[in-house]
Amino acid sequence: MLVGKIIGTVIATRKDEKLVGSKFLIVQPLALDGAPNDRPLVAVDTVGAGVGERVLYVTGSVSPLAVRRNDTPVDAAVVGIIDSIDLGG
Repeated sequence: MLVGKIIGTVIATRKDEKLVGSKFLIVQPLALDGAPNDRPLVAVDTVGAGVGERVLYVTGSVSPLAVRRNDTPVDAAVVGIIDSIDLGG
């Protein structure tokens, strides 16, 4: 799993039928210290996250599992909302 921050949403009125009803979020990947890390990406929301929240997300072949349909065309999925991160300090 990876850490990111929701920085926006994507509205797509036309999409694959398996994605109808899905919410799309723009995720800014973050390093554990909160610094931006890499380019933003679009992910399917599975937990009801909103703009400004830090989240856990997955990418690649496990992403369709997060939306509970192996045949869904998904490259990234938000799977958790972060309450806090403790780096031991």
